[in-house]
Amino acid sequence: MTPKKPLVALCPIGKFVFSNADAVRHKALIQQKLRACGVEFVDLDGVLEDGLVKDQKHVEVAVDFFKSKNVDALFMPHCNFGTEGAVGMIAKHLNLPTLIWGPRDGAPLADGSRLRDSLCGLFASTKVLHKLNIPFTYIENCSVDDAKFVEGLDTFVRAAAVAKLFRKGMKIGQVGLRIDFFWSTIINESELLEKFNVQVVPIDLVEFINAAKSRSKANRAAYQKEAMRLREKFVVEGFDKNEEPLLNILAARDEMLETAAARGLDGIAFQPFPSFMNSMEAYGNFMASEVSESYAFGNETDIHGTISCLMTQAADLNMNPSFLAEFTNRHPENDNGVLLWHGSAPFSMLHPDEQARIGHHWIFPSPVSGMVHMRLKDGPVTMARFDGDRGEYKLAVGEGHSTDGPKTQNSYLWAEVNDWPAWERTLMEGPFIHHVAMSYGHYSKALIEACKYIPGLDPVVLG
Repeated sequence: MTPKKPLVALCPIGKFVFSNADAVRHKALIQQKLRACGVEFVDLDGVLEDGLVKDQKHVEVAVDFFKSKNVDALFMPHCNFGTEGAVGMIAKHLNLPTLIWGPRDGAPLADGSRLRDSLCGLFASTKVLHKLNIPFTYIENCSVDDAKFVEGLDTFVRAAAVAKLFRKGMKIGQVGLRIDFFWSTIINESELLEKFNVQVVPIDLVEFINAAKSRSKANRAAYQKEAMRLREKFVVEGFDKNEEPLLNILAARDEMLETAAARGLDGIAFQPFPSFMNSMEAYGNFMASEVSESYAFGNETDIHGTISCLMTQAADLNMNPSFLAEFTNRHPENDNGVLLWHGSAPFSMLHPDEQARIGHHWIFPSPVSGMVHMRLKDGPVTMARFDGDRGEYKLAVGEGHSTDGPKTQNSYLWAEVNDWPAWERTLMEGPFIHHVAMSYGHYSKALIEACKYIPGLDPVVLG
């Protein structure tokens, strides 16, 4: 996947009172720390004197400059005090995720005077932000080298990346209709567009199947070579007598990737059965596992699930793919353990000690092959579900870690959370279903913080 970091507008705040030299010194320390943390930013050096906003007359200059740079978030560190009116107006005009923080003030000098009153300025500026109804993120008043600052900065950057998804808008390709008996994936397409700038792009399943089959025939020799390589990498079952279905799903993968790129999609919601399976004479799970390395992928036409995957990927700064899993079984021995399971995780999630298997469906006996079976790698995981009914939308968020558990079929991971019975009750009472986006790493704080900047979406903390 292509990493996507938000561009932060660094807007250092000073004031004509207190030490200007100390404010400039702290601005430089902040710039140095942002670079060390890998934050992409633009600042006001060369735009305003000392690169600091010190007066309300600086508002227009700062806003125009940051808009010209197409920034995604705003950071206003209070370097010696706070020009509160400018803080409020800049945040109001940019209307972006906004971070407020100031360096912890040192002891008074020998004569009792002070170089700065950053804490006092923060109180004034946050009052103005409240007055103007501007949501913001606050990091506790601390040193720039304090772990609290680094953690808070990281959380804010990831939250800003999630919020950017909704600000720019998401395009989700719906390949095929909702499966008739999956009422739990019914969504309000118009409401998603109106409330969250999510565009559902219908893609005709018959046209998609025909195009994939034509691609398979036109590139038969290349797909036959790939099928041979596939048998060296994975355990492949069920295509010995007739390799045509295997070639078809390889072609369907490429057709879906090309369609997504051509239509500018961010994610895909796919109807995996019965039409695709019957026509291709193979399950589409291998295809889904491959495609999900590049695009958020929601099986069973789960559009809310695809949005959930996009959100966890954004919180991970698009460094790794996500997996639309299901909460399926409680662990047979661990009361806080649960099975994360579904048909097609990205192959990059494969456990290093395991070999993936492409084979038959274990629930529905059939000669048709193409299902993916693999244990997923160990590590910390974040789980999230975007969902809603009757115009009210929520994001359920929690964290856990892989744990030992019995072998099962398809893509799976046993995860341990802090209090599964509490998770279970919260999810059951709605508006959620069993599908949940899973990403490796712990990003729940960022996802919860992002909800501040997504009007109409309320976070629900699991556990």
